[in-house]
Amino acid sequence: MSIIKSPIQYYNNIQLEYFSQKIKKTMVPANTPYVNRHVDELLSYGKITRTDRILDVGCGMGKYTLNMLAKGYKVEGLDLNAFLLQQFLRYNDNRFPVKLHLADIIEAPEELNEQFDYVIGFMVLHHLHILHTCFQSMYRLLKPGGKIIFLEPNPYNPLFHMQIWFTPGMSYEGEKGLKDMTQKNITKALNFAEFTNVDIHRFGAFPPAVYNSNLGRKIDHAFSKASILSPVMAFQLISATKPVAI
Repeated sequence: MSIIKSPIQYYNNIQLEYFSQKIKKTMVPANTPYVNRHVDELLSYGKITRTDRILDVGCGMGKYTLNMLAKGYKVEGLDLNAFLLQQFLRYNDNRFPVKLHLADIIEAPEELNEQFDYVIGFMVLHHLHILHTCFQSMYRLLKPGGKIIFLEPNPYNPLFHMQIWFTPGMSYEGEKGLKDMTQKNITKALNFAEFTNVDIHRFGAFPPAVYNSNLGRKIDHAFSKASILSPVMAFQLISATKPVAI
């Protein structure tokens, strides 16, 4: 007799352990040019307004969610990890009224079905288990005509692989979904979940330590305008639409 492990539960356990061992500096909420740039790029790319209801999947400690709340957006958070959501509450310190949902995205409460104009996330897709299934769940949470928008690392950018190799606490076991963040894989998973209008936009070149300097920002924005560098830009914005039933 043998014990058969659920592949989703096994993967989630790895992620829970990876993010609960200790607080990672890269996840701590901070109002920096780097964080602001990511938030502003996603909001602008998606044409998101302050009247839209937004769900931030994998919100973690609130690094990006708190930034959007401070800008006046109606955003809620969802995360698998209770420890991270507790840290979110600590960093929020009752500044903003916010709903936080503790759940795997595929087990999001049914009362959230068709409640959101946008389902978004920052650096979270490559930590999820089966993309096809996760996109299906996001699909049911969206209103007809709603959109998903995710900011993800570009697997063809060498800086991310260097970061994994040389950053204490990072590993390919925790970040192994990075290799799946190709346009082909993402588009296939989104089409399987019946999303339409799939689009990918790449930008950025430098990590926070460089981008947060004035010179670093100037060079980064110049690189982002060079279309020839698009295939290896550091970040990619992924969007798709839930069609309106006719």
